[in-house]
Amino acid sequence: MDEETKITPWEVTSTAGIDYLKVIREFGCQPIDGALVSRFEKVTGMRAHPWLRRGIFFSHKDLNLVLDAYEKGQEIYLYTGRGPSSESLHLGHMVPFMFTKYLQTALDAIVVIQMTDDEKYYFKEGLALEEANRLTHLNAKDIIACGFNPQKTWIFSNLETVGGTFYRNIVKIMKHTSGNLIHGIYGLDLGNNIGQLSWPCFQAAPAFSTSFANLFGDRHVMCLVPMAIDQYPYFRMAREIAHKLDYIKPATIQSRFLPSLEQAHDKASSTGAKEVIFMNDTQEALTKKIREKAFSGGGMTKQEHIEKGANLAVDVPYHYLLYFLDDDQELERIAREYKAGRMMTSEVKKKTIEVIWNVLREHQEGRRLVTDEIVDLFMDPNRDFDHSRHPREKMAHNEEEQHLGFHFDPYFTK
Repeated sequence: MDEETKITPWEVTSTAGIDYLKVIREFGCQPIDGALVSRFEKVTGMRAHPWLRRGIFFSHKDLNLVLDAYEKGQEIYLYTGRGPSSESLHLGHMVPFMFTKYLQTALDAIVVIQMTDDEKYYFKEGLALEEANRLTHLNAKDIIACGFNPQKTWIFSNLETVGGTFYRNIVKIMKHTSGNLIHGIYGLDLGNNIGQLSWPCFQAAPAFSTSFANLFGDRHVMCLVPMAIDQYPYFRMAREIAHKLDYIKPATIQSRFLPSLEQAHDKASSTGAKEVIFMNDTQEALTKKIREKAFSGGGMTKQEHIEKGANLAVDVPYHYLLYFLDDDQELERIAREYKAGRMMTSEVKKKTIEVIWNVLREHQEGRRLVTDEIVDLFMDPNRDFDHSRHPREKMAHNEEEQHLGFHFDPYFTK
C-alpha cells in the first residue's frame, strides 16, 4: 500500500480514500467484472446480490473455478469467521455473514464459521480468555439470525474445537510456514507473542476440507471464502501453502469496507472511539447516530448545496444506502438528485435511517428467536449435515444484459 493507506488484518487506515484497483494489483487478486456477475447468475440461477451488482464485493481469486465446479455438480463449501470482541456485532461485521448466507442459498453449500476466541485473547489487551469464549456464544446468535440453514451450517469455537483433523492440518501448515513468511505478510516479528505469530496458521486451516472429518471425511472439497479485503493475506498464504500439502487452493471473494459514520475513508470498527451502528441499537439510537455523526458530502449551506450539489464520494449516508438500499432504480434516483443539489442532506439522512432501521429491526426480530439451545445445535459437530444439492429452476437470463459488476460507477461521475 502507499503511505496514505494501510490495510492489514488488524488495522485499516486511509487519509485519501482507498484505491481498490491498486489494492487488487498489490494483493494479486482479480476484479469482478460484469461478465463474471452474468456467469454467476447463469450458473446458479439466482439474481446477483446487490453487493455483486454494485461492486461492493469487487475482487476474487478463482471464483470462476468455483462456478466450474458447481456446473459439474461437485460439492463446494463456504468458510468465514468472526473474532468476538463485543456483545453485539455492528453493521460492518454483518456484511460478510449476510453475503455468505446469500452464497449458501445460491450454491446450496455447507458453511463453516470459525469463532476465533483464541485470536482475540492473543491480540486484544485486557480481554480474558473466558470472556472471549462467552462473546463467541453471544455473537453466534447474531450470525444465526442471518438465516443460515442449520442442516448445512457448523459454527465452531477454536477454543472448544482445536484437535483431531483440524489440528493435524494446523500442524502441517506450521511445518511449511517460516517466520520470515509471517513477517513478510503480516509484519509480525519477535516482539509479538507466540500466539500472534502462530495465529495465521489457525485461520488458514479451515480453508482446507480435510480439517473437518465430521463434515467431509478425508475428501478434498473446494472452499470459497467470502471476506473483507483486509482478511485476504491469510488466504494468500493458504493458497501458497496448498500445493506443498497437495490440497485444493481456496477460492476467495473480497468486499470493500463499510465506512465509519465519521468518514467515508475509514473502516467501521468497534475498536476505538469512533461511533458505529450496532445490530442491537434502538431506532432512537440509530436516528441520533445518523443525524449527528454521519458525515455529509452536501453543501455547507442550502444555497451552496443547490449550486454545487453533494459529493457522493465522501457522503456517509449515501454510502450506507449503496450497501443496504435494495432498489437499484431508487438508489440511482437519489444519487442523481442529491449530486445535482435537488435533494437535501436531511432527506438523504431520513431515507438512510429508514433503510438501516429496517435491517436492524428484521435482524433483532430474528435474533430474539435464537435460543441457547439453537446455538448449541449449530455448534454441535456430531450431527448429520445435508450435503445434497437441490435442483433449482434456472432464472430467465438475457445474454445481452449488461450487469453493473465492478464497473458500476457508485458516484455517478459520468
